[in-house]
Amino acid sequence: MRAPARSLALTVLASAMLMTVLDGSIVTVAMPAIQADLGFTPAGLSWVVNAYLIAFGSLLLLAGRLGDLVGRRRMFLAGTTVFTGASVLAAVAASPGVLIAARFLQGAGSAMSSAVSLGILVTLFTEPRERARAIAVFSFTGAAGASLGQVLGGLLTDALSWNWIFFVNLPIGAAAIALAARALPADRGLGLRAGADALGALLVTAGLMTGIYAVVRIEEYGAGSAHTLGLGALALALLTGFLLRQRRAVTPLMPLRILRNRSVAGANLVQLLMVAALFSFQVLVALYLQKVQGYGATATGLAMLPAALVIGAVSLGAAARLITRFGERAVLLTGITLLIGVLGLLTRLPVHASYATDLLPVMLLAAGFGLALPALTALGMSGADEADAGLASGLFNTTQQIGMALGVAALTTLAAARTEALDAAGRTAAEALTGGYRLAFGVGTGLLIAALAVAATLLRTRAAAPKPEVVIAA
Repeated sequence: MRAPARSLALTVLASAMLMTVLDGSIVTVAMPAIQADLGFTPAGLSWVVNAYLIAFGSLLLLAGRLGDLVGRRRMFLAGTTVFTGASVLAAVAASPGVLIAARFLQGAGSAMSSAVSLGILVTLFTEPRERARAIAVFSFTGAAGASLGQVLGGLLTDALSWNWIFFVNLPIGAAAIALAARALPADRGLGLRAGADALGALLVTAGLMTGIYAVVRIEEYGAGSAHTLGLGALALALLTGFLLRQRRAVTPLMPLRILRNRSVAGANLVQLLMVAALFSFQVLVALYLQKVQGYGATATGLAMLPAALVIGAVSLGAAARLITRFGERAVLLTGITLLIGVLGLLTRLPVHASYATDLLPVMLLAAGFGLALPALTALGMSGADEADAGLASGLFNTTQQIGMALGVAALTTLAAARTEALDAAGRTAAEALTGGYRLAFGVGTGLLIAALAVAATLLRTRAAAPKPEVVIAA
């Protein structure tokens, strides 16, 4: 495929990813308006987010492997179509039940398209320098899209209504479908007989769905409750059964050889730790700005916009060249070190903060994410051959979603418990909330230190590109 055609294909993949990521963050800003309009109970409102997370996280691995079997282009088109249709259903929803069902369908569609996107990308861009640049663009879309979603969510909700946070997906989705039919290469896939393990598919989907459900309900039931521990044990048993099944199945859904690759296994473990820590940045900083500093929805999004801009500048401007020159591992370690600085600074947040001195430096250090994510993505996909590219893509996206779910559940629960303790000790509401957020950021810092140690230990150094190429690229 020629370079212009590959560029168009990358645009399609990045646009679909942007739509998915925006949808995940844009909804959080509109939650109060959705609750007021549709009459959600406080407990029921959480399912606007949970229904999406459960469907998305539990179907990624299955969708990735099915993409390898039936064709990744076909899976991408089907997923984008499901997501776009479900977005329209969510936009016109007149009751909580319809909106929750639409969000579940959105999650399923997102899983189908997202699971194969990286697999399509790495088979399109085979030359190391081109692949590094393509992954940098794709990673920027995911990293910065979350912050942009908060800005758009506030603007659309304030200027129009919450319905438009879903309507906006219709033109993007329609354009992505039309362009994907032209730009993405047709692939036949391996055929269902190469991996049609129905029992394995049932075990892994049920295990992931049960586990993610248990995690998203931790805040309601508690980490040590019979509900959480029972469902956690059931999820572990189902996933263990899935792995045992894959060892014996004639046509395994997930050939276990992919986990024996050091780069793939190490990158997924690093991502689990890193995303669990950094999702606290997006969620808890937004809560701190609104609940402690008194920012509105739009002001919160704008306050976090510098992080999106600096992530974009680093991802698109420097990450690919640095990866080519120094290798993925070195760039990843540098990026994680900067991110440790981000959460380390957040552990010192004051009750009465100055944006210029207390928050803006944190936003600028988020450049570390623009370094770490492209390097980590390249490492996570580096060990998979073309036949397993969809599976590797689905696995990488699955660990990202599990990391997000675990991070939000664990860190918000810790923050809430610390806030309650400080409130009982007689602190003001602002002091109690800030103390809770500081604890969560401290735990997140520890998770990033663990990610740094795993990356330094497990991930191999890759050869740098010849120096003359670096001079030309500069």
